[in-house]
Amino acid sequence: MTARSTTGEQTSHVRPPAGERGVGRLYGVGLGPGDPSLMTVRAVRIIAEADVIAYHSARHGRSIARSIAAEHLRPDHIEEPLVYPVTTGTTDHPGGYQGAMDEFYAESAARLAAHLDAGRTVAVLAEGDPLFYGSYMHMHKRLADRYPTEVIPGVTSVSAAAARLGTPLVEGEEVLTILPGTLPEEELTARLASADSAVVMKLGRTFPTVRRAVERAGRLADARYVERATMSGERTGALAETDPESVPYFSVAVLPSRVAARAVPGAHEEPFGEVDEVDEVDGSGESGGEVVVVGTGPAGPLWLTPETRGALAAAQDLVGYTTYLDRVPVRPGQRRHGSDNKVESERAEFALDLARRGRRVAVVSGGDPGVFAMATAVLEAASADPYRDVPVRVLPGVTAANAAAARVGAPLGHDYAVLSLSDRLKPWEVIAERLHAAAGADLVLALYNPGSASRTWQVGKARELLLEHRAPDTPVVLGRDVGGPEESVRIVRLADLDPAQVDMRTILLVGSSRTVTARRGENGDETVVWTPRRYPESPGSPGSPGSPSN
Repeated sequence: MTARSTTGEQTSHVRPPAGERGVGRLYGVGLGPGDPSLMTVRAVRIIAEADVIAYHSARHGRSIARSIAAEHLRPDHIEEPLVYPVTTGTTDHPGGYQGAMDEFYAESAARLAAHLDAGRTVAVLAEGDPLFYGSYMHMHKRLADRYPTEVIPGVTSVSAAAARLGTPLVEGEEVLTILPGTLPEEELTARLASADSAVVMKLGRTFPTVRRAVERAGRLADARYVERATMSGERTGALAETDPESVPYFSVAVLPSRVAARAVPGAHEEPFGEVDEVDEVDGSGESGGEVVVVGTGPAGPLWLTPETRGALAAAQDLVGYTTYLDRVPVRPGQRRHGSDNKVESERAEFALDLARRGRRVAVVSGGDPGVFAMATAVLEAASADPYRDVPVRVLPGVTAANAAAARVGAPLGHDYAVLSLSDRLKPWEVIAERLHAAAGADLVLALYNPGSASRTWQVGKARELLLEHRAPDTPVVLGRDVGGPEESVRIVRLADLDPAQVDMRTILLVGSSRTVTARRGENGDETVVWTPRRYPESPGSPGSPGSPSN
């Protein structure tokens, strides 16, 4: 045969007989998404030089990979069709589907190994890219450590789908998520809810599940469908309008870049209380506005739930205390409205006003928005005129109490009470009465807002009240900035609790009479705290020793 040199001139290329060449070389050849003209020059060259062309197919014998490369196959090529024993049907193999497939891959690898041992060059054809959800990888894992191997990358169906849609997949700091449609619906929903942009592969029979997951994730309106990109019979359209009965395996669902869909080109801060009147509606003819109150957890992105990530990414406006807004990644096209921590009512009304103008608004809280945070303020305002018709959702977050408890073990393992020591919104007399009641009931206590620059005596007074009910050596967990760069978690005796070591960023977990502190680790340098789930039965209670029922 002849091959063109790098200088462009024709050179003779005579290959010695296979048996005189030693072991052969294995190639995984990516063919691209379907259009033969999208094959790389390297892929065409390797096919031309190979002795053996292998490709996968279903039992009907037709191979998409072979059809893509057909014009480059020679009459003297040795062809090795690798026919799947099962695709969508059932199998009587004793190992089930996985057993049948493992046996098939082992047998296929043995067939290719025989050619390689005879000195033949073997090219395994693969649609798209060989190592991207491709069958070639099963040959690669079984042969690449035994024979010289090269993988020829190919244009993926993901890139082809984006090109055919003419829509950016990701922009700036966005993250692209690629998912198989075979995942369970709950897992798909969670991952799609948190994704900036996404592509779901392997549709076909999974399409109804994927569609439900996209809808549950709140992304159906912008989801697109691409079938057989660059191939004959290509089809694109809105995912919501696609007939499930018409969807083949070679199709993908695309959730394109959110940035590309936003009218505002760059993220920017806006003074709190000022609303840009230019783009009050979303242009759809409907208001589409809503307020989602989200909890960011005690610190940064590691503490966000998938649902919260999705809501933050979808929002056009972020409203919140500046300290909490700073935890949210900056996204192009979003407007951020930061404010002081003492204007909760004003912040809630401002967010609702934005939503009335058709904006999608996320009100950002630390921890869980329903625990001493913004959900109450938003719902209070939203339950009065003129905001009764504004949609409001509350998404949970990891609370400071749960985060601090996890750092030391399980001090909240039994009944516990949550109280705020701040007397800014309720009198100290109410706080003291509740402390007495909870301590008298032998509940573990999670104490929020224990102190600040303007409140310096509450912790000391609370310690005095608690010592009337608890032993001096009751463990107290001091969790400060849990999950943040200044995290500090300490365990002290109740009698040794020092108010000077407590500020607004600290939460206190006060043990009950049953809470245990123990040393662990090889050197006993790890301290853990837990509250047993069992509680001693009082004499005479049903089921206790000596009770009338025994």
